[in-house]
Amino acid sequence: MATSGTSAPARADARRNRALVLQAARTAFEEQGLGVPLGEIARRAGVGAGTVYRHFPSKDTLFRAAVADRVQLFTDTARDLADAADPVAVFFRFLASVVRLASRNKALCDALEAAGEGGYQPSPQVERDFAGALGVLLARAQEAGGVRKDIGLDDVLALLVGCLSMERRRVSSGAPQGRMTTLMCDGLRVGGGVTKLPRQLRDRNGTRCEVCAAPVSPARTGRPARFCGGACRQKAHRARSRTARTRDEGGSGG
Repeated sequence: MATSGTSAPARADARRNRALVLQAARTAFEEQGLGVPLGEIARRAGVGAGTVYRHFPSKDTLFRAAVADRVQLFTDTARDLADAADPVAVFFRFLASVVRLASRNKALCDALEAAGEGGYQPSPQVERDFAGALGVLLARAQEAGGVRKDIGLDDVLALLVGCLSMERRRVSSGAPQGRMTTLMCDGLRVGGGVTKLPRQLRDRNGTRCEVCAAPVSPARTGRPARFCGGACRQKAHRARSRTARTRDEGGSGG
């Protein structure tokens, strides 16, 4: 019984020390990024360096844990918003809030920028959870007609990382924050134009309608399908007819 009574407080102390180290690491990494020394984290946590190493064998392990914890907060928020009444507004507000909050956190900036360059591998499960939750918000916003249909989740994630980097640089130079985020969101909204992808990207992502960029099912004849349906086929035919008339009129006038 004495052994049991002694081990329980020991485990409680270990859990408390781990929580203190992780909280101190979050703050230190947020302020200074990966360059903060472990000794500084131990000092902030009020523990010895040995205690830090017992819970986190390396600074990289501790950095991953601190970053994963912050990303999980974004994931939880996205999941809470999955059934919101206005999916379009919610999608854009969520993107803007992620950029705004993450751009103030040097740890997240360092991690996301390094990940984009292939130099950092975040927790696979945390990364999948965040992408999945963001994907739900994107799909609902597209279904509601507020986000372009030719945009995929990979596009949004890449734009998010790029926007975060640009916003942080603007803040460092004294420029007001938010302009890059506005431009990113405007580029995702439904508008008059459709981004035309190079042929190799069209082939990789599947055939899309030449008019509205919606996915196109393969033609029964085996030939590559060009339009998603009769309406877009008619629009394309009318556009070709107008072009032909303009060309003929121009030739006659000459």
